[in-house]
Amino acid sequence: MSQSMLADAPQPEFLPPRESSYLTAYRGITSWLTTLDHKRIGLMYLGSTFAAFLVGGLLALLVRLELLHPGQQFMSAELYNQAFTLHGAIMVFLFIIPSIPGAIGNFILPMMLGAKDVAFPRLNLMSLYLYWIGAAFSIAAIVLGGFDTGWTFYVPYSVKTSGAVIAVTLGVFVIGFSSILTGLNFIVTIHKLRAPGMGFYKMPLLLWALYSSSVVQILATPVLAITLLLLVFERAFHVGIFDPALGGDAVLFQHFFWFYSHPAVYIMILPGMGMINEIISVHARRKIYGYKMIAYSSVAIALIGFLVWGHHMFVAGQSELASTIFSALTFLVAIPSGIKVFNWVATLWRSSIAYTTPMFFALSFLFLFVIGGLTGVFLGMLGVNMHLHDTYFVVAHFHYTMMGGTVIAFLGGLFHWWPKMTGRMYSERLGKISCLLIFIGFNMTFFSQFILGSRGMPRRYYNYLDQYQPLHAFSTFGSWVLGAGFLVMIYALLISLKNGARAPANPWGGMSLEWKTSSPPPPDNFHETPAIVHGPYDFNAGVAK
Repeated sequence: MSQSMLADAPQPEFLPPRESSYLTAYRGITSWLTTLDHKRIGLMYLGSTFAAFLVGGLLALLVRLELLHPGQQFMSAELYNQAFTLHGAIMVFLFIIPSIPGAIGNFILPMMLGAKDVAFPRLNLMSLYLYWIGAAFSIAAIVLGGFDTGWTFYVPYSVKTSGAVIAVTLGVFVIGFSSILTGLNFIVTIHKLRAPGMGFYKMPLLLWALYSSSVVQILATPVLAITLLLLVFERAFHVGIFDPALGGDAVLFQHFFWFYSHPAVYIMILPGMGMINEIISVHARRKIYGYKMIAYSSVAIALIGFLVWGHHMFVAGQSELASTIFSALTFLVAIPSGIKVFNWVATLWRSSIAYTTPMFFALSFLFLFVIGGLTGVFLGMLGVNMHLHDTYFVVAHFHYTMMGGTVIAFLGGLFHWWPKMTGRMYSERLGKISCLLIFIGFNMTFFSQFILGSRGMPRRYYNYLDQYQPLHAFSTFGSWVLGAGFLVMIYALLISLKNGARAPANPWGGMSLEWKTSSPPPPDNFHETPAIVHGPYDFNAGVAK
């Protein structure tokens, strides 16, 4: 099905736009910094997290350039350690975790519910300020000399090394509170502000995903906050919590850290999965297959995610029984993820697919996420993990899951809701070119790292044997293609703000409530609260009233 056919499809009714949209209702920087409008807060999150993404991406390109050949190219070993540490910390804590909930979630969630705003608008703005404060601490770490512990802050090295470890950990500590407040706001909003007639089983699946990830945010993030606070006390006062030389236990830090950080993987990926539900259903013009199974699988992933942290510690000296249990639980958590993949494929089967830019990203997500998931099964096997744990295989698996999963889904969602956010359409040609470049460059960069890891190339190493050079060079060339794809994407979106055609209220023919208002929406989203007469994927139910 072509995009023109989508435009001709039955469109849900929407109320006529007001004289001003949320973009023009109030002008000036002060109106943005003091706004309580969830849409403006979402856009500020989008700009902030994307700026972090650009910094983290530049650091990744520098790391890959240094690894083009063995030996020193332009960075010392110390500077290399700082570069890949900052890359990891910025990408995880400043981009991947807050990007979808903070940006897309903040913008779309109230409109999907038929609400005028989130439940606690001031708390929403406060969460953005906390994000900025935490980011400022992290940026200060670069000015204060950087840090080289890796994004996991493993002790005892993070206790003993020089550098601005305290500044970074305090920054992540503050960002954690931003994450908690966002999760709390989303849960209350979903419970209390649904439009009349919208039961839980008539909610879009993105809301189920955001709800599940919010539960994880509230329950798991305090563990990380306490862990990092203990690390600060360890460095500042030498109290002997984690340092074995002072009677502490370094493995205890790993238990604390991964008890948060593995559920955090699902904080990152669950909202991405939720957006894929919306993209596939709308651009295939078909009711999502197995609605309840997908909804329950989001909840199952969130709950089981709390039980598998020990698979990061197979080589940390834990008992054989504990390792066996964690290995079995790792296989268990793959089941709800597999349910989602099968349901997405079943939705696409024999449907009228419109090959738009969002669908290009959704199909890319399916391919890349399946590779990330299957390689995770390999790493869940005790014998295989012992061989691959400290190799580039883990680096490749992590990036296929987080970037091939979360980031690709985020980009698909960004293109999907860009007309609603800005009131402008983008060039489909440029959007598809950017997706193809990102897809090709990503696989060049990271699939070669699976081979490197299986051949024994250690991760985090500054230098390497000559036998690994061809694959490292291929990976580096791929990073350049990947970077070019992101540049094309940025250009396509920015140029649309000036030259893009005006977006209709419902350019894709979607049935959920955000498509019932103008593009861009008015300040209060709707002139009156819409009523629900059918589900968000009932494309054969006629026009929503």
